[in-house]
Amino acid sequence: MSVLSDAAAGLLAAAKLAGADVAEVVLHDGASVSIQRRLGKIEETERAETREIGLRVFIGRSSASVSASSIDPSAFARLAEQAVAMARVVPADPYAEIPPAPAALDAAFLDLDDPVEPEAHVLIARAAAAEEAALAVPGITNSEGASASWSRSISLLATSHGFIGEYARSYHGVSVTAIAGSGVDMQRDYDYSSVLHGHDLDDPAQLGRNAAARALARLNPKRPGTARLPILFDPRVSGSFLGHLSSAISGASIARGTSFLKDALHQPIFGPGITITDDPHRVRGSRSRPFDREGQTVRAMNFIEAGVLTDWILDTRSANQLGLKTNGHSGGLSNFYMAAGTLDQAALMADITEGLFVTEMIGMGVNGLTGDYSRGAAGFMIRNGVLAEPVAEFTIAGNLREIFLHITPASDLEFKRGTDAPTLRIEGMTLAGA
Repeated sequence: MSVLSDAAAGLLAAAKLAGADVAEVVLHDGASVSIQRRLGKIEETERAETREIGLRVFIGRSSASVSASSIDPSAFARLAEQAVAMARVVPADPYAEIPPAPAALDAAFLDLDDPVEPEAHVLIARAAAAEEAALAVPGITNSEGASASWSRSISLLATSHGFIGEYARSYHGVSVTAIAGSGVDMQRDYDYSSVLHGHDLDDPAQLGRNAAARALARLNPKRPGTARLPILFDPRVSGSFLGHLSSAISGASIARGTSFLKDALHQPIFGPGITITDDPHRVRGSRSRPFDREGQTVRAMNFIEAGVLTDWILDTRSANQLGLKTNGHSGGLSNFYMAAGTLDQAALMADITEGLFVTEMIGMGVNGLTGDYSRGAAGFMIRNGVLAEPVAEFTIAGNLREIFLHITPASDLEFKRGTDAPTLRIEGMTLAGA
C-alpha cells in the first residue's frame, strides 16, 4: 500500500469508530512550479506543495464533510468525530449516498503521468523562447510576458464499501501574450500549449510567433453594423457552446427544473450530423480518468448522437432524484468534444458574402433557464468567402435552442482544452454593433 492509501485506511477506520455508517476519503498530494518572464527578465518564480484530505460520513441519510490541509494521522480521530457530530444534527437527504463501486482500473494505460519535475532552467528556456520569438516579429511593441509551468498530483479515493483507487496526473504548460501597436491603437493576443507530457508541448517559439501574428491582425478594428449574419467561431472559443450544453444537461439542473433542456431527453436538439462525446479513456487526455469521483466505472458516451440528446450527466444523487442510475459522471465531464465535420475552415466560409469570424468572447450572458444567449465578442468580418477587416465592440445574440440546431462543424478538431470543438458555423445569429 502507498502512504496515501495507508492514510485513507486509517481515516476510514477512525470514522467507523466514531459512529459513521459509511464513509469516504479523498486525498490529494500535489506539487507545482512556475516561472513568469517579461521583457527578458524573470518576474516571478513559484513552487508549491499541497496535501489535502477530505472525509464524508453518513449517519443514515444524513451526511457531513470535513477537510484538512495536511495528512496527520494523529488528527484523524478528531476529524472523524467532528464529521459524525455534524452528520447527527443535519437533515436527512433522501437522495444522497456513497454507492458501492467495482474494483478500480489501473490508470497506467491512460499514460497520464510525466513524473520528473523539469529543472528551473528548462522552464526559463521555454518561456524565453516564446517571448523572444514574439518580440522579434516586426510590429510587436510590447509583451505581457510568457510563462512556463509544471505540476503533478496524486489523487486517491477510498470508501468504507471497500473501494480504493489512486492515480497520478502531470501537466506542462507554456503561454505567451504579445502586444502590437501603440497608444490607443494597441492590441494584444496570445497562444499557449498545455499537455500532460513535456515532449508533447508545442514549440514555444512558434507559440510566440502565433501570438504576435494574431495581435498584429487585430490592429485598427472597426465596429460593425447591426445585422443578422452567418457567424463562424474559431476553435479557441467554439468549445464554449459545449460548456453551455453541459450546464444544461447536468443532472442537478434537470432535477431542479432549471434548464432550458429539461424536457429534451431523446429529442433532436442539434442537426442530424452532430455527435458530441465524453471520452474519459483517451490516452494522454487532459481530463482522462480511470473512475469518477464516486469510484464508478467510466466509459465513452455520446451525449448527442445524430443530433439527439441521449442522456443526462449523472452522479448518484442526481440519478436518484430522477429515478435513474448514475452514468459515471460524479465530478463532471472528462474529455468532452464535438466530432469534426467534413469541410475545412476555408470551405465552411466560402459561400458567405458577408459574415463574421469570432476569435474572442467576452462576458457570460447566458440564461440557463431560457437559453437566451448574449455575449460580447471580437474577430474579423468575412467578405466574399475570406477573412477581411478586424472588428470589435459588438455583441452576438440568439437562443441556444436555435443556435444548437443551426451548427455546422468544420474538419479542424484538435484535442487541446479538455472541452473541444472544431470551427463552428452558426446561421442566423444577431450581431449588435454600431
